[in-house]
Amino acid sequence: MNPAISKDRIRPHQIKIFDTTLRDGEQSPGFTMSAPQKIAFAHALADLGVDVIEAGFPNSSPADFGAVQTIARDVRGASIAALARCHPGDIEACARALDGAAAPRIHAFISTSPLHREHKLEMSREQVIVHAIMGVELARKHVDDVEFSAEDAFRTEREFLVEVFNAAVAAGARTLNVPDTVGYATPNEIRALFEYLRANVKGAQGVVFSAHCHNDLGLAVANSLAAIEGGARQVECTINGIGERAGNAALEELVMALKVRGGWYAADSGIDTRKLLETSRLLSRITGIQVQRNKAVVGLNAFAHESGIHQHGMLKHRDTYEIMHPQDVGWPDSQLVLGRHSGRAALAERLRQLGYVLADEQLDQVIADAKALTQTQHVISDRDLQRMVEGERHGPGWRVSALSLTDYGQRTRAHVDLSDPDDRHVLQSAEGDGPVAAVFAALVKATGVDFELESYEVHSMGIGRDARGEANLSGRIDGETLTGQGTSRDVLEASAIAWLDVANRVLHARQTQQRAEAA
Repeated sequence: MNPAISKDRIRPHQIKIFDTTLRDGEQSPGFTMSAPQKIAFAHALADLGVDVIEAGFPNSSPADFGAVQTIARDVRGASIAALARCHPGDIEACARALDGAAAPRIHAFISTSPLHREHKLEMSREQVIVHAIMGVELARKHVDDVEFSAEDAFRTEREFLVEVFNAAVAAGARTLNVPDTVGYATPNEIRALFEYLRANVKGAQGVVFSAHCHNDLGLAVANSLAAIEGGARQVECTINGIGERAGNAALEELVMALKVRGGWYAADSGIDTRKLLETSRLLSRITGIQVQRNKAVVGLNAFAHESGIHQHGMLKHRDTYEIMHPQDVGWPDSQLVLGRHSGRAALAERLRQLGYVLADEQLDQVIADAKALTQTQHVISDRDLQRMVEGERHGPGWRVSALSLTDYGQRTRAHVDLSDPDDRHVLQSAEGDGPVAAVFAALVKATGVDFELESYEVHSMGIGRDARGEANLSGRIDGETLTGQGTSRDVLEASAIAWLDVANRVLHARQTQQRAEAA
C-alpha cells in the first residue's frame, strides 16, 4: 500500500454530486435558459443520477421562481435545492417554490471574507454570524435539509470560518459548503483547509462538508478532488463546467476522475456515466454553445487519435493510449482520425473497415494521395478514401455548384444549386432563422436526407490571404452519429460541404445495404 494513503483514505465512501448547472451555470453570460428548457434539463440530471439539483434562485426573478416551483413538483430521484441569501424574503421565496418537492433543500449563504464584509456587506463579524444563524434557523422551520454556504470561504480567516460554521451547525445546518468563489485556491491549500475545518468545527462528524470550486486558474476539478482528499463528501459542479466567469468544476471530469482513479480516492459517485455525453449535448443544444473539441470526456477529440504512433498503439491494444472506455461515458467507440499525422497502419485499417484490401503498391498511392489532401483540409473522410480507391465510378455524391441568400426581415431564404450523384443539377430554396439554418433546410429539400444536428462550428484554417473557412458538424440519424467536414474560402459554402459530407455518407451506406440485400 502506498504509505501516503491513510486508513481514512482507503475506506470506501460515496461522494454526493450537487449539480448547479441550472443556478450557477445558468447565470453565466450566454447560458440563460427558458423555464421549459430548465425543466427538461432537470429531468435529464435526475436521470443522470445526481444527488442534488440546485434548480435556481427563486427570489431573483418570477421566471426563476416558476422554474424552481415546477421542477420541485415534477422532478423525482434527486433532492431539489433552491438558493437564498440569509434574508427572510429569500428564504420564504425558497420555501414557497419548493412546496411539493419530495426532498427539498434550502441553500442559504452569506459572504464571510474580510473583503466581502467590508466592501459588499458592510457588516462586522458579529453581524455576519447573526445573519447566518437567522438564515439557517428560518430555513429549518420550512425544511429539514438545510445547507449553509460561506461565500468566499477560502479568503476568510480560518478561525472566523470555524466560528461561522459552528453557529450554522448549532442552528441546524446539515451541509457546510466551503466555496472557492473566485477560483484562487490551489489543491494543497484546499485539502489543508478541509482537514482543518473537519478537525475544528464543533459537530463536524454530524454534517457533510461540501466543495464548490471555480475555474479561474483552471484548477476547479483538481481543487474539488483535493477537497475530497481533505474530507469533503459533497462536490458542487456543473455539466460542461459552465458557470460564472471561467466556470465551475466540470461534473463529467470529476466523476470520471473518481471512477478511473478509484484505487486512489476510494470514492465514487452515483452517476450513470454512460449518460454523460447525452447530457452534455443536451445542454449544448439548449444553450447553443458547444464545448471545445479538446474538452475532457465529452469533447469531440476526447477519444480521437490522429498521431500515427498513437494510432498504431491503439490498433495493438487500446489501453496504450486510453485510460477509460468511450462507451463508459456514452461514446459509441474511439475514433482513429485520419489527418496529416496519421500513419500507414491507421490508413490501412480504415480501408480494411471500408472493405478494401489493397496491394502494397496501391496502398502506397492512396497514402500519398491522402497526405497531399491534408494540405488543404484537416481530416480525411471515408468518402475521400473511397474516391482515392475507386475514382468517381460510383459518382462523387452531392456537390455544391452555387448558393445565394436573400434576407426577408428576420428570415433568410437560401437558394442552392447542387450536382446530384448522377451529375444532374438540382435547384432548391428554403427559409430559416439565419443563413446557416436556411442553407441546411434547402439541402434537406434538395437531397431528401435529414438528420438531427448535434454540433456545428466554423473556424479559420490558415492565416492571411490563404486562409480558408473550415466547418465541422455532427448529426444523428438512424441511431448513429456521423461527422462532416468542409473547407472553402466562403464559410457558408464550407458549412454546406460539411452538411453534404454527412448526407453523402448516409446515401452511400444506404446504397451499400441495398446492393448487399440484392446480392
